[in-house]
This record gives sequence, C-alpha cells and structure tokens, in this order.
Amino acid sequence: MVFERVKQMILSELKVEESKINLEARLQEDLGADSLDAVELIMNIEDEFDISISDEAAQEIKTVGHLVSYIEQAKK
Repeated sequence: MVFERVKQMILSELKVEESKINLEARLQEDLGADSLDAVELIMNIEDEFDISISDEAAQEIKTVGHLVSYIEQAKK
C-alpha cells in the first residue's frame, strides 16, 4: 500500500511520532518538514516509486494524502 510505504519514509526522514502521520497531516505544519526536508523526501519518493515529481507539483503537495494521491496517479 502506497500510504504505508510513504509513512515509513516520513518516519525515517522527519523523525516524527507515527501517530501524527495520517492522510490529513500537513507536511510542514503538522509534521515539521522544512524546505530541505521536503526536497529530500520528494527525492526519496521519486527513487522509491520510480516516478518523477516536477518542482511545480512538489510545491502543490501539502498533505500526506496529496502525496499518496500523486504517487498513485503517477504509477498508473
């Protein structure tokens, strides 16, 4: 499941409590990702899922749910 893989990557990258990670969690406000964290997370997700995320699309991704949806669409 995409969400579980993304959740593990967020846990590893951002070192947040697992209970804070849900589809509604905002990457910056709720999970504390700064711009460098976000770039590293996007790069790791691109590698993990073998997809490409444009800079414009990355800037639009605000929540874990947005990220999961983007990955699911990109994998089709």
